[in-house]
Amino acid sequence: MIRVVVSGAAGRMGRQVIAAIGEYDDMAVSGALEAAGHPALGQDAGAYAGLPENRVIITDDISKAFETADVVVDFSGPRSALAAISQAASRSMPAVSGTTGLSDEDVGKVTKLAKKIPIVMTPNMSVGVNLLFALSDEVARVLGDDFDVEIIEAHHNQKVDAPSGTARRLFEIVSRALKRDPKEVGVYGRRGMVGKRPRGEIGIHAVRAGDIVGEHTVLFASEGERVELVHRLTSRMSLARGGVRAARWVISRDPGLYDMQDVLALRRKHE
Repeated sequence: MIRVVVSGAAGRMGRQVIAAIGEYDDMAVSGALEAAGHPALGQDAGAYAGLPENRVIITDDISKAFETADVVVDFSGPRSALAAISQAASRSMPAVSGTTGLSDEDVGKVTKLAKKIPIVMTPNMSVGVNLLFALSDEVARVLGDDFDVEIIEAHHNQKVDAPSGTARRLFEIVSRALKRDPKEVGVYGRRGMVGKRPRGEIGIHAVRAGDIVGEHTVLFASEGERVELVHRLTSRMSLARGGVRAARWVISRDPGLYDMQDVLALRRKHE
């Protein structure tokens, strides 16, 4: 039995992760962690997720939540994610995190912790989005500098970070494929008299509206033709299932920092 502690258990993604774990006979929720002061503290994690009671109480006691777990799956916030991964490292326990919005300093800390434990960290755990990552790399390499590139993402009006972690990852992938410096070519939205589009820039644009779960488009356009790669997420369950799939994969890995490209065996040889 694979025992999982869910970090961010009462959030929209945490509740979906709890449901996704329930789809496996050889997995169970052993701990449910939430931030101090959260209204769900003290409640049954299964019932809070709209499922039968699982007798796992949502707690802000990180030591208690991790007590009997084999792996942690985290969908929380930057500070909580770092705390959960640090706790996992102190127990030599694998970790999976889909939390976005981490600073460069946070990522540096996670990278150091990955020398002790295997960590899967990715801005999007959807199988389809990770295929989009691989396809964007391939298309950019084939089309080259003759095509302008624009990345557009859309999410619900409650999302606090922009652009999305997925859009940033797409930008990194395309920049690398085109051998461009991300620090020099990224343009985040446009306003006013911006002038003629410089050759080589890559636009990144964020839309926030309603209850959009997640949409990402990578647009390649030249004179007379364009190629669009589009992924639309209609249910967070796809992300949750990806997180659980990553948890099943990571428990047998050596220490290191991995992402869903590794989990799905999509990693290119030239990376």
